[in-house]
Amino acid sequence: MKKLILAIALCLTSLVVLESCSPKTTTGAPAVRRGNVTGNWTLNNITFEGIPDVAVRSFLGETSYKCFVGSSWRLTNSGNGSYALPASSSCGAKTQNIFWSVSTADETFQFKKIYEGEKAKNVTEGYRLVLTSANDNTMTVKSPIEYSGKTAYVVMNFVKAIN
Repeated sequence: MKKLILAIALCLTSLVVLESCSPKTTTGAPAVRRGNVTGNWTLNNITFEGIPDVAVRSFLGETSYKCFVGSSWRLTNSGNGSYALPASSSCGAKTQNIFWSVSTADETFQFKKIYEGEKAKNVTEGYRLVLTSANDNTMTVKSPIEYSGKTAYVVMNFVKAIN
C-alpha cells in the first residue's frame, strides 16, 4: 500500500513539474518579437483612447503630437535607430537618434534619445510604450498618459515603409 501511495505521489509531482515548465499563453495571440519591429516605418496617423486630442500638449519630448504624423522611423536589429520628423507649419524638421528594444515579457517598445557624444548605456531616461501589434506591414504602439485619474492612450499607427 505504501508503494502505491508513493508511486501516485511521484506521478502527481511529475505532472506539477511538467506543467510549470510548459509555455503559457494568455491571449492565444503570438507574442510580438523584436524581428516584427525591426525595419523602416512611417507613422501614418495618431488616434486617442480615453483622452481628447486637445488635452495632449506635448508628446515624447516634442511640442506637439502632430509633429510625429508622417515621421519616418528606422529601427535596426542592433537596437540603434532614429526617427525623422517632417517639417510642417507648426514643427521644424528634425532627426533624432535613438536606442530601442522590445520586451516580450510585458509587451512594450521602449526607446531613449541619444544625443551627439552620448552612449546608450549612459542614458537613463526614455519612453516605455505598449506594443499592441506588429507584423510585416503594420505596427501599433500606445503611449500611456494619465488623464482625469485614469490611464488614457495616444495610439501611434505605423505602416512599413517601402525601401
